[in-house]
Amino acid sequence: MTAVLPPPRTSPQLPPPRALTRVEGGERLHALLWVAGPGRRMISSAVLGGGIGERAWVLNAQVAHGYRRTDPDRHLAGLAAAAGARGPGVGLMTAADVSAYAHAHDEGADAFVTAGIDVRGWAAVPGAGTGGPQAPGTINIVAAVPVPLSDAALVNAVATVTEAKVQALVGAGHDCSGTPTDAVCVISHIPGPGEREYAFAGPRSLWGARLARAVHGAVRAAVPAA
Repeated sequence: MTAVLPPPRTSPQLPPPRALTRVEGGERLHALLWVAGPGRRMISSAVLGGGIGERAWVLNAQVAHGYRRTDPDRHLAGLAAAAGARGPGVGLMTAADVSAYAHAHDEGADAFVTAGIDVRGWAAVPGAGTGGPQAPGTINIVAAVPVPLSDAALVNAVATVTEAKVQALVGAGHDCSGTPTDAVCVISHIPGPGEREYAFAGPRSLWGARLARAVHGAVRAAVPAA
């Protein structure tokens, strides 16, 4: 008799974002808010809630071109609180219109992408970097897998997301690896009793491969062909 093994338990996938609209400086601006709920662990390069830790929500907010505020973390936290978000969260920002986001799903992995590529190039270029303000652009990626990932796997997932982004950009005919202000957030969840963490999220691992395909599809949908 062949034993039938139950599928691995997974938490619900990331719900679609809630669309928000506000007026700042006479300009109509949009934002996306994902309420992931408790029990989620995230890794992010965002200005608000960056690093690795438990987070309950993600905000991707459009800001005006020429944004000059020196407290973007407080700005994002205020926008999230005004929208009803509670607890710790992640806040990203971009000058792109986030209402035109793209979404892709692959066997449990989700990726949401907003893209502005007016300012783009390759990561490794001659000359020193600058600490000054950057021109508008930004590819923001919010991705999720419905399983627990170890700290190392979360870092691995960021690399996988970035590789898939570059692959999609080059496939669309863009001679670049991204924009100077790209940001990423990868969401997993806290393991339950007796539940193991996945130790790998590289592009050939089970969940890394799914994550890569979802990100690749969402970036291709968000970025116009060259």
